[in-house]
Amino acid sequence: MRREPDAAGVMMIPIERDGVYEGMDGLDEAVAIGGIEEIAITAKLGHALERLPEGATYLGFIFARAERPADVEDALRIAHSRLRFVID
Repeated sequence: MRREPDAAGVMMIPIERDGVYEGMDGLDEAVAIGGIEEIAITAKLGHALERLPEGATYLGFIFARAERPADVEDALRIAHSRLRFVID
């Protein structure tokens, strides 16, 4: 088995408040961040969301890869900061 040389990471996008998921903005900005490979939004429009620990889901996932672990962490944090979720 041979490991890839780059660091990789994933951020599980937390639900910041309870409510109904109405959409999001900023996806294009977030995927443009260097090191970001994919952003998968798994929340469904119109569905009720509940924060952890009562809830059992996330809004989605951000995947990144870079040469250094610190660069992966930075990319994940910056990409997350570009996403704006509408929860009413």
